[in-house]
Parts: sequence; C-alpha cells; structure tokens
Amino acid sequence: MTLETQVMNLESAAQNAETMKAMKTGTSQMKKIRQETDIDQVDDLMDEIKEEMEMADEISMALAQPVDPLMTDEDDLLAELEELEAEDVTEQLLEPMKKMELPDVPSGELP
Repeated sequence: MTLETQVMNLESAAQNAETMKAMKTGTSQMKKIRQETDIDQVDDLMDEIKEEMEMADEISMALAQPVDPLMTDEDDLLAELEELEAEDVTEQLLEPMKKMELPDVPSGELP
C-alpha cells in the first residue's frame, strides 16, 4: 500500500464518519419534530382547515345571492321560456289541420 492510497482511505473513512454523524443528527431532529407533532394534532388541524374552507364557501354563496328579491336567476328564466315555447309547439301540433287550398290538377298532357 502506498502513502497516497492510505491518505485516500483515511479521507474516505473521515467522510463516511461525517456522513454517519449527519445522518444521526437528522434522525434525532426528525424524532424530536415528530414527538412535538403527533397524528392526532395533524388530524385535528386538517379538520379545522376543512371546516374553515366550508365556512368560506358558505359565505361566498351567501354573498352571491341577489339582493333584490325580484331578481331571478337567468337560468331559471331561460328554462321557463323553453317550457312555454314547448307548450306552444305542442298546442300547435295538436290543433286540427286546416284545409289547405291546393292548385287544381292539370287535365291536359304536360309538356
């Protein structure tokens, strides 16, 4: 073994030791954070967020309601118009056909 090989091996061993130390530190910090925050706290927080979002949706829907009670939704008006038009067409189709005046049939030979 040459001196250069020994130096490289020592440097590699030192890097491995530092990596191991950093991994242990990271693991202990993760355990500390996890101990401070358990799954029940996370579930409670998520429930609170969901409730707040639902409340925000309810507020948005309340604010979107028309202030004027006489104002109606345009979609409702269009649906009513279509309904009335459909009734009118149905009535027209149910009316007996009026006798139509047709031209006389030619009595002579056609050109």
